[in-house]
Amino acid sequence: MTDGPAAAAPTTDVIVLPGATSAQGIAKGAGDTFYCGDLYLGHIFRGDLKRGTAELFIEAPEGRMSMGLYADLRHGWLFVGGALGWAYVYDIQTGATVATYQLGTIGDLKTTVVNKVFVTRRGAYFSDTSSAVLYFVPISPAGELGPARPLPVTGPAADLSGEFNLNGIAAPDAGEPLIMSHTANGRLYTVDPATGASRMIEGLDVPNADGLVLEGRRLWVVQNWSNQVSRIRLSHDLMSGTVESVITHDAFQFPTTAVPFGDRLAVINAKADTGVRPTADEYEVVIVDR
Repeated sequence: MTDGPAAAAPTTDVIVLPGATSAQGIAKGAGDTFYCGDLYLGHIFRGDLKRGTAELFIEAPEGRMSMGLYADLRHGWLFVGGALGWAYVYDIQTGATVATYQLGTIGDLKTTVVNKVFVTRRGAYFSDTSSAVLYFVPISPAGELGPARPLPVTGPAADLSGEFNLNGIAAPDAGEPLIMSHTANGRLYTVDPATGASRMIEGLDVPNADGLVLEGRRLWVVQNWSNQVSRIRLSHDLMSGTVESVITHDAFQFPTTAVPFGDRLAVINAKADTGVRPTADEYEVVIVDR
């Protein structure tokens, strides 16, 4: 997917989220705007890449969490993976809650870690790092949200041998196939959004694969414990890929996902290497050339 004209140069390459107690997801808004989530409090921050600033935008109700984010600018919704069985949708202008989804009680699925989210023209797909399933929320052309339904994933991407499994999601402009990262085995897969059938993308080994950014046949993979982002050239049929380069920064500390701004990436630091529940003094977005 393209992200429009090149963004203006930011005033700094590290943007602090003031008052954040944790971090995990980032979404690209209009222009130089980005959104980030406080993982354990659920709050949403809104930042400006050019100004190098961020501020609290949504103070979430007690009990909410915030993992992956995606800003659906066509309809004005901000989708948030809410971790333990939940997902949320906010109005991107007012910050009001538009919808909540209790995904963990769909069918026989009782335990979920609702993580990343990606929106196509058909709807929003949420990953679950603890189960071989996606959750799909349909969106009508008018922006109406439908009921969520599970999409079981089959094939090699359904591997649940690790603590954190299916994670990042991206897709071409047409919306299919989905491309997903698998954190535990360091592989990338295509997933059919209609059937859930998966196929491994050959030739790639990306340990600690987390969030994804896709533009054309170039893919950026954020690698959390590795403190780096790998830039990958995918084959035309998406069946194989090659790592072209590796992006690092002295400020990377367990980065989890990224969004593109012109020739740069805005990468969020989760700092989960400081413990199960991070205790860093501050959390930030790191700007790197891509």
